[in-house]
Amino acid sequence: MKRRLLPLLVVPLLLLAAACTSGPEEAEPDPGPAPAPGERWLPRPGTGWQWQLSGRLDTSVKAPVYDVDGFTTSKEQVTGLKEAGRRTICYVSTGAWEEFRPDADAFPKELLGKGNGWEGERWLDIRRTAELEPLMAVRFDMCRDKGFDAVEPDNMDGYRNETGFPLTAEDQLRYNRLIARLAHERGLSVGLKNDLDQIPELVGDFDFAVNEQCAQYEECEELTPFITADKAVFHVEYELPPSRFCAQSRRLKLSSMQKKYELGAWRRTC
Repeated sequence: MKRRLLPLLVVPLLLLAAACTSGPEEAEPDPGPAPAPGERWLPRPGTGWQWQLSGRLDTSVKAPVYDVDGFTTSKEQVTGLKEAGRRTICYVSTGAWEEFRPDADAFPKELLGKGNGWEGERWLDIRRTAELEPLMAVRFDMCRDKGFDAVEPDNMDGYRNETGFPLTAEDQLRYNRLIARLAHERGLSVGLKNDLDQIPELVGDFDFAVNEQCAQYEECEELTPFITADKAVFHVEYELPPSRFCAQSRRLKLSSMQKKYELGAWRRTC
């Protein structure tokens, strides 16, 4: 499944506002028990979250987990969130090249495929792990060094899209497991983004899942292996109101909310 986000540079900056959310809010941040020294944070089913990739970061949302952009979020902001009791997830794209990132010139041109539907972005040839592994390792080093607890790697299902490369399911499994290993080697937990068809093969490699619009596309049941494994599923809908998906989300133990496509601070929770 192709992601349904807008590129970061084409959305307007939003003003910081404490009143950006609606719906019930968590009374206090509760990301679950702290991991023992040397162990990763493992979010459990039902853990609340906030996902903000555009605009000035609003730290007033009483969510126990913040998923924010790894490049534009500073170490100081991550520290502030953690001091307030939040866990933090570092959003980076691992399956597509983005021309607006500071490391864009480090990607060899032969790795760049067709556009993925979003301005300034092109699919990567994930078969070329010798070239991609060091590039992704540097990005994950950034996440670790800023103090993030976890990574959300995006564009993890290129083999189901027109990338310009003859990618297979095996290519995707190999690359996604490489991404999981790179995160784990740095003490970071890692989420599987969309890629529903490969959940049975990958649920053991990933620590949680991130999903867009499984209710709209009647796919939420496919995320059950993560819940069965006691791993959180962080889920958003854009076009459906909470009244259309929250009952199912509660039944399936998903961590669900409604967001706008630009992924600013606004949200409606279940």
